Amino acid sequence: MPTIIFYIFIGIIIVQLAYYLGIFGKFIFAGPQQVVQKKLPVSVIVLIKNNEEQVKKLIPLLVSQNYPDFELVLIDNASSDDTLDILEQFELQYPNIKLVKVENNEAFWGNKKYALTLGIKAARKEYLLFTDADFTPASADWIMHMASQFTMSKTIILGYSKYSLVKNSVLNKLIRFDALINATQRFAWAKAGFPFSGDGRNLAYKKEEFFKRNGYINHMNIRTGEDALFINEVADGKNTAICFTPESFTEGQAPATFKSWVLEKRKAAYTMSFFKSADQAKLKIFVWLQALFFIIMGVLIAVQFNWMILVPVIVFRYLACWVLLAQSAAKLNEKDTVYWFPFMELMLIFTQLYVFAVNLFSRKEYWQ
Repeated sequence: MPTIIFYIFIGIIIVQLAYYLGIFGKFIFAGPQQVVQKKLPVSVIVLIKNNEEQVKKLIPLLVSQNYPDFELVLIDNASSDDTLDILEQFELQYPNIKLVKVENNEAFWGNKKYALTLGIKAARKEYLLFTDADFTPASADWIMHMASQFTMSKTIILGYSKYSLVKNSVLNKLIRFDALINATQRFAWAKAGFPFSGDGRNLAYKKEEFFKRNGYINHMNIRTGEDALFINEVADGKNTAICFTPESFTEGQAPATFKSWVLEKRKAAYTMSFFKSADQAKLKIFVWLQALFFIIMGVLIAVQFNWMILVPVIVFRYLACWVLLAQSAAKLNEKDTVYWFPFMELMLIFTQLYVFAVNLFSRKEYWQ
């Protein structure tokens, strides 16, 4: 019996390595991106709600972007603090700022998709670039780098939003490791011709993509996923590209507590439940392969399987995945997140299984 379990263990490792090489490899082995400045008209869209301190930092960084043709569409989503007053002052100061004021109504109370729809309709430029009020561009060339990936056929651009480093914080490193895995998944599947999601903290698409699909109409009643569900619906191998130059990143603060991070992951898992079936399957396969690796490894250790055979197999698997993932981390300037790869992977698996269990037995979507 232990021998059969060991062969199953070998099979799981083979499939894992095939995933890393065959899927992750699409991004891991991608060459440097060519960036040629284009003069496409761009509307930078930012949804804002009660972010008075953040916008004081964000707006000056956005208006100082090195790009010849852009406007800022700032959407105040019924803020209850001084955010709107601050945005109105910025609108008076900069001529390329357009302020959209959203008032709550009974039908769309607090609905981000409704607010974003109003902002997109108000945008005067042909290309839309989205970020969040809590995230700032990594460089003054952010717009230029993201816009450079648009072509006649590539009308959706997936960018990377990273979390800031907090020294001596295990939680911060774990959250950033998770972000690295998620970004590698998004970019790799997009490179393979099967994009499945986007991150609204750094995402661009042509305005016509929004209107020809009637915007968020197919998932307007779902209060999450204004970025992920829209991209899952409209993106394909022909119209989607990625941008991973360091200048194209956006950056913000990671959740400060484990509880707040788990809540974010619960939202993401809930949103994923509305993805296309094939996209749900490929994401779940990756997670369950990782979980089965640890479970069966634990069983083999418990039954005292021949350590002279088992240990080299485990070490080989770790080294192979470690080396491959380190290449992705280097591309995304997240090298330190993989220094403790075995520990980070184990902690992430436990977290994902916890999130799965909580969402399975608790149907109350309290984030809504």
